[in-house]
Amino acid sequence: MIIDVVRPLHRFLVVVAAGVVAVALAVVPSSPAAADSTLGGAAARSGRYFGAAVQARYLGEAAYTTVLDREFTSVTPELEMWWEVLQPSRGVWNFAPADRIVEYAQARGMTVRGRLVASYGIPNWVTSLGSASDVNAALVTFITTVMRHFQGKVATWDVVGEAFADTSTSPRRPGIFQSRLGDSWIEQAFRAARAADPQTRLCYNDYGIEDVAKPKTQAVLALVRDFKTRGVPLDCVGLESHFDYRAFPSPPNFRPTLQQFAAYGVDVHMTELDVSDTASRQAEIYRSAVSSCVAVPRCKGITVWGIPDHYSWRSGSAPLLFDRYYNKKPAYAATLAGLGMWVTSGGS
Repeated sequence: MIIDVVRPLHRFLVVVAAGVVAVALAVVPSSPAAADSTLGGAAARSGRYFGAAVQARYLGEAAYTTVLDREFTSVTPELEMWWEVLQPSRGVWNFAPADRIVEYAQARGMTVRGRLVASYGIPNWVTSLGSASDVNAALVTFITTVMRHFQGKVATWDVVGEAFADTSTSPRRPGIFQSRLGDSWIEQAFRAARAADPQTRLCYNDYGIEDVAKPKTQAVLALVRDFKTRGVPLDCVGLESHFDYRAFPSPPNFRPTLQQFAAYGVDVHMTELDVSDTASRQAEIYRSAVSSCVAVPRCKGITVWGIPDHYSWRSGSAPLLFDRYYNKKPAYAATLAGLGMWVTSGGS
């Protein structure tokens, strides 16, 4: 998730708590099954999940949970697994908000994608640590404690997220772990995660890596290649895919980028998909992005970063599949078309 402006608002919230449709349908042969599909049902036909980022505070809202239960087969806690939420002070743990989401998902047969260490949501007590040994101990303790708490309940963990900078001049994003532990900190995190839970799948997650020609994407590919060569436990890479026609447009080579990651021996996931654009272009980008995933065998699933537009972290651009009244937008039908294209082509 891109953080510079919106993260403080999210932190505050945590603490205090049809033209395109016709085109899309024309691409896929009409059938009752395609017309009646849910997002999760359409994705499941090809062995994939279709998930949503959720917040615990909305699970008491009937309209929210009705759509969540009907459409999605996987959930990611949007805010509740930030380090500053789970461990606001050294030795003090707060699992209740994340537990609520995990228990909700388990009761309905949904899988859970967890989050561990990222460039955002790090509590002040961690960033104020002085020595490398203290920082390393905090990192390993956090990963171990959280993963063992949720052992058997979380299918996939984004162990590290957004550790690479957007510019080619400085490949790694500055922060407490990079400054105290150097480039080795990501490897240390993944090794600690595997030791904590040998069964779950471990991912690296980032935004702005949807174009294989970009330096940031190449830097992450280099990390993947290095980890796979040396046996560092890494099972998958998550592409956040916050497409925005101004800052992060959907690249024409998105599918080859997914294929390149897969060629390095990891699964790929679309982990935070949302699209800020006009209604017609938004729908087409959703269709194209989803069809790119289902065309790549090692692309295992898609998560949209929220359910209705008004709860999105960038609500002003209405980037999701449902409007504020939970009506399906043109992008919803286009997304089904993207999933259905692959299904009707006979893939497995």
